[in-house]
Amino acid sequence: MSRSALLPRTAPFGDGERASLDAVLVNASPVQRAWLAGFLAGLDAAGGQPQAATAPAAKASEPLTVIYASESGNSEKLAGDVAKLARKQGFKPKVVDFADLDVATLPKAGKLVAIAATWGEGEPPARAVRAYGELMGEGAPRLEGVEFAVLSLGDTSYVEFCAIGKALDARFEALGGKRAAERADLDLDFETPAAEWIKGTLKALAPAAATDNVVAVDFARAGGDEDAEPSRDPVVVEVIEHVNLNSSRSDKETIHLALAFEDGAPAYEPGDSLEIYPENDPQLVDEILTATGLSGDEALRKALLAERDITTLSAATIERFAKATGSEDAKAFVEGGEVRAWIEGRNLIDLIERFPAKLTAEHLGSITRALPPRAYSIASSRKEVGDEVHLAIAAVRYETFGRKRSGVASVHVADRIRNGAKLRVRLKPNKHFRLPSDPATDIIMVGPGTGVAPFRAFVQERRATEASGRSWLFFGDRHFTHDFLYQLEWQEALEEGALTKIDVAFSRDQPEKIYVQNRIDQNAAELVEWLDGGAHLYVCGDAKQMAKDVRASVVRAFETVKGLSAAEAEAHVAGLERAKKYQQDVY
Repeated sequence: MSRSALLPRTAPFGDGERASLDAVLVNASPVQRAWLAGFLAGLDAAGGQPQAATAPAAKASEPLTVIYASESGNSEKLAGDVAKLARKQGFKPKVVDFADLDVATLPKAGKLVAIAATWGEGEPPARAVRAYGELMGEGAPRLEGVEFAVLSLGDTSYVEFCAIGKALDARFEALGGKRAAERADLDLDFETPAAEWIKGTLKALAPAAATDNVVAVDFARAGGDEDAEPSRDPVVVEVIEHVNLNSSRSDKETIHLALAFEDGAPAYEPGDSLEIYPENDPQLVDEILTATGLSGDEALRKALLAERDITTLSAATIERFAKATGSEDAKAFVEGGEVRAWIEGRNLIDLIERFPAKLTAEHLGSITRALPPRAYSIASSRKEVGDEVHLAIAAVRYETFGRKRSGVASVHVADRIRNGAKLRVRLKPNKHFRLPSDPATDIIMVGPGTGVAPFRAFVQERRATEASGRSWLFFGDRHFTHDFLYQLEWQEALEEGALTKIDVAFSRDQPEKIYVQNRIDQNAAELVEWLDGGAHLYVCGDAKQMAKDVRASVVRAFETVKGLSAAEAEAHVAGLERAKKYQQDVY
């Protein structure tokens, strides 16, 4: 056969078609021809067309297991990013939530990427506790032959920064795994470094014979919208309602914020959150500029207002400060091991006043991190409010070391935002805090304080869809008269039948403090009856104490009502969690 005629005359094409194909193929490399063969075979398979018996088999993709431990959804999002890029590079990725992980299967993973968030003071995300405990336990399987890489997410404002990712990385190695790429420990501004880490890690995990010219095509997904997600791009919204939900005699301030979207609200679902891009307190910014002798720098003032985090203080911040300024006192302070105890309750202005030094705008930029957005549970259903999003935001104010402090976003909203103001926001979906797909399923909602926000959305959604399942709300706060958030709405929902039952706990209205977990104890028999009947239980709010106390009350309910041992009751509740019938959105 001549160089210019690759296709035989017996090929099922006309003379002109054979000539055109030959013109393309004659200069193609072997890799390009192999790719084209696989592409056409896959295209036929996707269209349901029979493949020719002589078609060459597509090269098997390299398996890759991606596991994630996520509380707020960031680790899950990055796991999806790993899978998408890996698929393009010839891998066959499988993404597994720690909540669903069978630890015994890890020795067969071959290549493993773990993405883990750290929650609170060095704890795993709630949904990852079981599998994490098994991995750290004596019965964990050996991982010889497994290549792994760990991406760790955390917050430098916490002492145990990225503790879970660090522990997983060390544990995989101790179990015999081989580290394919160095662990990355990332702060809240993780997007860019995470993308770079993913690229480098997949390159390290790729088989030796891999080539960048080979592209795997996932035909099962071609043209489909299975992976379609609401836009995560920041948008500017207008504040159309700004109301304090607490009475004027309350010692708390909770702002009901209604936001209007000019081009239509994003496709959010009840259970999702909205991130607000806040601005820092102008008075605090001016104090920092005065303390550093940079008061005349308007560009710097603008950056400190809207772009840099000037409240978070961590050991890493002080180390960067000592390096940037050359302060021997600050260096000695770091080396003396006193930093972690000292930073509690302090922020950047305290550091500057403690170690006076000549600072430049560049110094402040290198010392501080980017100002991250703050996420708040959405308190509305699109089916009821249309192109709006409602939030319930509690203003955080406190005093430490003789200085008044405040929450960056919450007080920005409470003090400096009014009707007509503009805010930059971004949707944050939460696939793991969703209403049951069957509207006939009963739901139990536990949400003290602003933890009630997503349940306002749940009730609105169930009312709009005429769901037939029962709904039961546990709400708590300090005082009935001053702090009963959305009281009239709950009463109307009860009258309409959109809410079946409500139990409230106002901790300061009597000598003995009463909390939502106490109400669960008092209603243990009925709670167990609902859960045994298939009800889904949801908890939203404080992670440090409330969520743990509520879970303990649910375990105790099964123990007392059904006569189970403590271990049996714990196993039963853990089963509800694995079945996604016990869901938490805690912070």
